[in-house]
Amino acid sequence: MRFPNRRGFTNHRFRRDYQPVNVSALNAFPEGSVVGPEELKLQGLIEPGLFKILAGGDLDRALTVRAPKFSAAAKAKIEGAGGSVEELSE
Repeated sequence: MRFPNRRGFTNHRFRRDYQPVNVSALNAFPEGSVVGPEELKLQGLIEPGLFKILAGGDLDRALTVRAPKFSAAAKAKIEGAGGSVEELSE
């Protein structure tokens, strides 16, 4: 092999890295509030950039969550707690 470090395909140029935010972290917000990127930055849960809501933990209050990406299980947990989900454009 002439180029052993040149194996496979990597998409570094167009790759998008999402910051993970677990559903359990949303319990820091009061019931009925709207949680978006600005509120998550103020709480210190994310840095500026793209983020994704994941299904880690449980949610015990109804919230309206606005984010660019959600996992399917996270959507189900948020809606199961009586909240709603709004997907933002990236």
